[in-house]
Amino acid sequence: MITFRDKTYRCTSEIVLGLVSGKWKISILNQLTKGPVRFNQLQRLLPDATQRMLTMQLRMLESDGLIIRKVYPVSPPKVEYGLSELGEQLAPLLTMLCDFGTTYIESYPDEVSYTNHKNA
Repeated sequence: MITFRDKTYRCTSEIVLGLVSGKWKISILNQLTKGPVRFNQLQRLLPDATQRMLTMQLRMLESDGLIIRKVYPVSPPKVEYGLSELGEQLAPLLTMLCDFGTTYIESYPDEVSYTNHKNA
């Protein structure tokens, strides 16, 4: 058993699952693997995410040390989000998740339909 931040875990993988669990966290991290993104760009890339939910998920990812929020001293304010060094370490795992997802749905070809969204 591992105690971390006042919670007990059976395995460190449970900690990682807690870090990336959330409806939009993996999608956000996946977008940030391509480079820094401004909030409005993220909203366009994730059109089903509400502004409130996106803000909450970004704050959680930032407080967990997976992303960095960079504020530029200009008017109007410019804010970019990018992966931290810890977040960069997740990039190969995100790729593996996408690859597995592709393999998985290919196992059920009659159940797959694609839309014309430009999202990854």
